[in-house]
Amino acid sequence: MCGIVGYVGSQSALEVVMAGLKRLEYRGYDSAGVAVLADGGLAAAKRAGKLVNLEKELADRPLPTGSTGIGHTRWATHGGPTDANAHPHLDNAGRVAVVHNGIIENFAALRAELAERGHELSSETDTEVVAHLLAEEFSSCADLAEAMRLVCRRLEGAFTLVAVHADEPGVVVGARRNSPLVVGIGESEAFLASDVAAFIAHTRSAIELGQDQVVELRRDGVTVTGFDGQPAEVRSYDVDWDAAAAEKGGYDYFMLKEIAEQPKAVADTLLGRIDGAGNLTLDEVRISASELREMDKVVIVACGTAFHAGLIAKYAIEHWTRIPCEVELASEFRYRDPILDAQTLVIAISQSGETMDTLMALRHAREQGAKVLAICNTNGSTIPRESDAVLYTHAGPEVAVASTKAFLTQLVACYLVALYLGQVRGTKWGDEIQAVIRDLSRITGAVERVLETMEPVRELARSLADKNTVLFLGRHVGYPVALEGALKLKELAYMHAEGFAAGELKHGPIALIEEDLPVVVVVPSPRGRSLLHDKIVSNIQEIRARGARTIVIAEEGDEAVAPYADHLIRIPVTPTLLQPLVATVPLQVFACELATARGNEVDQPRNLAKSVTVE
Repeated sequence: MCGIVGYVGSQSALEVVMAGLKRLEYRGYDSAGVAVLADGGLAAAKRAGKLVNLEKELADRPLPTGSTGIGHTRWATHGGPTDANAHPHLDNAGRVAVVHNGIIENFAALRAELAERGHELSSETDTEVVAHLLAEEFSSCADLAEAMRLVCRRLEGAFTLVAVHADEPGVVVGARRNSPLVVGIGESEAFLASDVAAFIAHTRSAIELGQDQVVELRRDGVTVTGFDGQPAEVRSYDVDWDAAAAEKGGYDYFMLKEIAEQPKAVADTLLGRIDGAGNLTLDEVRISASELREMDKVVIVACGTAFHAGLIAKYAIEHWTRIPCEVELASEFRYRDPILDAQTLVIAISQSGETMDTLMALRHAREQGAKVLAICNTNGSTIPRESDAVLYTHAGPEVAVASTKAFLTQLVACYLVALYLGQVRGTKWGDEIQAVIRDLSRITGAVERVLETMEPVRELARSLADKNTVLFLGRHVGYPVALEGALKLKELAYMHAEGFAAGELKHGPIALIEEDLPVVVVVPSPRGRSLLHDKIVSNIQEIRARGARTIVIAEEGDEAVAPYADHLIRIPVTPTLLQPLVATVPLQVFACELATARGNEVDQPRNLAKSVTVE
């Protein structure tokens, strides 16, 4: 959730850190701060609010120039978004500075211990206790990395910590448990960050930091150990996108750019999935075919938009494999005592690979003996590393908080997983699988055609800027699309928006229908689900008869809905199960334009963060 940047090298640490924090703004934050080692001491500045407030502070009261520093953008957990609670936090002597992501669960007990020993803490945060503990340990061992290891062994919870000490001017130390931290290796310089976007302008060479590890950065190298002090194995990799990929590329918002990138993202997710023998392959599989054939249940765990992808995946998995499939909100999963065993396959979907609710659900599943397959967009993140199989979505960086291209690529990945299970279990023939792959490949062009016809959707969105409520209806795979459309409107336009299964309309929601209420209806294909199509046409007639304004998403050539649509949005003809890949796109554009018309911040909606790394 929060953003962390650390640097040691020959450049101005302040400039590198501030530029890195700007690249991490998409993660969501409510305060920011930096610390620099210079002239034998430590200097820090921090301010509540956006980075512009910190930049003003630094312009008014410049910090000394140094080549070692750390920075942070904070999302408030313990204590409100104030100057005092912003990171970095210092010890009483002002010699050590710490930034932190996550939550230290036993901070209250540690804080009480520190108070008894005469420490004076000036914030409400759990983070400040770490600065004081590090100062104590460093006074005994004079080694910041060792001090960090000693402190980490006392901490409970999920955390990423990065620290500097005035007595070690060329060192940055980081630690990780359950929260993301990645190392960048440059020429006589090194970087630490919660996301590679922070240092991608300087290097593409990265190291993934594992669970319960401490890293020590110096200009001439990087050392990684476990919390126990033993040398740790690390995996190096090259980031496969560059700095330009994280810039707006001429669009007003990252979200607009990412919506436009969806055809390429879908195509990239499909690349290389068929091997020389004509078989479907995933990225990493540590589950044997015999084990997959023994699976008698699939459980999908995810949050938010990824949960909606899972709801759609259920239709494909059950239809193509005949395995029962459940879809669970990850935040509820482990608390309801789910029934899992060695014959259960759990699919964890997360764009960042660090979503804490999903990670905790994954760990609970593995404790119960289940196998876990991850669908993720971030190479080297925690969820793929802790899973038995992985399919990466290859969507590239998604900066806007509201997910668009990540959602479409998650859908493609879900279809691929369903086909893979069908292949292994023998419920789909090779030619059937390749036919679906061809259909998926054609979706790229279909999404491009949808994007070319969106101006009427934008005009419609602008005309509804003064509305307070929009309802969404769908059937079959259109129901999760309706849920996703409503979520996008909540996230971006701050409007009351609800998605319903259209068949449930008569069981209560029809009471909400009133004169001129906008109702968006996702219509299934008359060819693939003709019975459902006829029923949803009846739903449209019902709500229109009560004065609602009907906004109908229907495929080209479907004339049965035209008489009942106040606004008709056409999408290309696609196979029924794949329709969400094209039907979702107008809803993304609709929400983005409506938010813009209402004067809202599109890329960073209020109260939301891109990567939710706490439960």
